[in-house]
Formats: sequence, C-alpha cells, structure tokens
Amino acid sequence: MTSGRSATLILSLLMASVSAASAAPSTASGSVALALAGVVAPFSPLPAAEKKTVAAFFNGNSNVPYTKKITVTADKILCRASNVAITSRSCELTFGSHTSTLKGREANEIFATEALAGVPSDGAAGTIFEGLTKLSCTLDPKVIKENAGGGADCTFEPGN
Repeated sequence: MTSGRSATLILSLLMASVSAASAAPSTASGSVALALAGVVAPFSPLPAAEKKTVAAFFNGNSNVPYTKKITVTADKILCRASNVAITSRSCELTFGSHTSTLKGREANEIFATEALAGVPSDGAAGTIFEGLTKLSCTLDPKVIKENAGGGADCTFEPGN
C-alpha cells in the first residue's frame, strides 16, 4: 500500500471515530441536570404539579410535598444566536408533534444551560448553533431533599 493510500485510510478511520463519538449519548447530573430540566420543564407537556415542583427545585426549594419521580423529556432542542445581529437569539423545543419557539432571555437561558451541560456549539455564516436530541432528565424529589448533590440525572445526544 502506498503512503498516500495509507494516509487516506487513516484519515477516513479518524473521521469515522470522531463522528461516532459526537453521536454518542451524553450525561449530566446534579446541579447541571437540575438546571437543564429547570429551563426545559416550563415548555414541556408535564402536568402542572410536576412543573411547579421542578420550578421550586430550580428556585432553590428542596422542601416540596411532591414525592414521585419526575421525567422531563424533549425530542429535540435547537438554539441559535447571532454573532453579527447580536440581538438575535432563539430556540426551538420539540415535544412530539408540538414545537415551541422561544426568543430573547428564555432562549438565552436554554442556550447557556446547554453549554453548561457540555453540548458543543457549531457556527456558520454569523450564527452559532447548539442542539441536542432525545433529552431525558429524571428528578427524584426524595433524593433531592437530602441535599447531598444527587437526585437529578439527564441523558441526551448532542447535535441536531
């Protein structure tokens, strides 16, 4: 095999491994997972009691009467911010067949929380993108009440 073919083969294998690694599920736990659930829950189809409980946790109150585990899910979240039109920021949150579009502060909160959770950003033509799919965050009120750092876990796939 010539050195040119060897280099091509090595480069192809390297690119394939990078693509596979970026598609691998990611996780977040503790305060980062609670923050991710906290910014997504208000727009999700959760029952009102569960939204209220997630909001209480995210606002610093671990002493809530709700005791069942809460699962916050989203099929897809795609956020955009412009580094040219600096007032432009938005996120689309998809829950099944329903999509919510957020702008301004709400979009910025989700964008920043995705970054905190390790979602990589990508950019093109003056726009920075962050996205994830298959978000699933589980909050366990009994564990959160212990104030020992546990009770919140998320899994997701980075990218859009």
